[in-house]
Amino acid sequence: MTDSLFVHALALGLEGTWRRISQEERCQSAAEFAAAVAAESEVTTFSYSMVGLQAGTDLLLWSLASSLDALEERSASVLRAGMGKWMTVKESFLGIIQPSQYVKKPTPQEQSLFTGERSRYLIVYPFTKSTDWYLLAREARQGIMNEHMRVGHDFPEVRQLLAYSFGDAARVGGWGTMDPAIWQDQIALYSELGQFTAKTPKVGDVITLDILKATQAARLKA
Repeated sequence: MTDSLFVHALALGLEGTWRRISQEERCQSAAEFAAAVAAESEVTTFSYSMVGLQAGTDLLLWSLASSLDALEERSASVLRAGMGKWMTVKESFLGIIQPSQYVKKPTPQEQSLFTGERSRYLIVYPFTKSTDWYLLAREARQGIMNEHMRVGHDFPEVRQLLAYSFGDAARVGGWGTMDPAIWQDQIALYSELGQFTAKTPKVGDVITLDILKATQAARLKA
């Protein structure tokens, strides 16, 4: 158990065979599935319909928990309950909630998707910052983010939650490259080659290892 909070977006597709079983069986299996989603635990889960929005995907489960074990158990329990037996995982995004380095004074608009009344709509928006972004001076990045946040604050009804994650590149390249010493050597090399237009960044300006530290106990050992 850690002091961190983890968020999980699990997109599920329902097999067509489920629609061809009897109405009684459908109702019963749907009730069993809903009970598993709503079961009392340390996990908070909201469900969102995706019917007709993305081919092959019918439901999104949006969960928050203080441990990866709890999120895994919630996912396993819903997939083995009732209608879950007819479902296939189409997308799975896992992240750790951390404050943005560009936000000095967070407003209620940030990190608020699991507080207050549940939002009717949810947009899961994965994105990756490029190397070119980190080659910008810290001040330039802050200025861009300031404008980005200014526009967002014009729409207070749009709440947000920022979660840090790793994607396909990390899975292919492995976790060993996430070594601060290796990154420091790379930054030093770029600096010698004159690749930075402003001051040389520090390792902490380029990467964060918080998610690795928080998930260390849960990851498989080589």
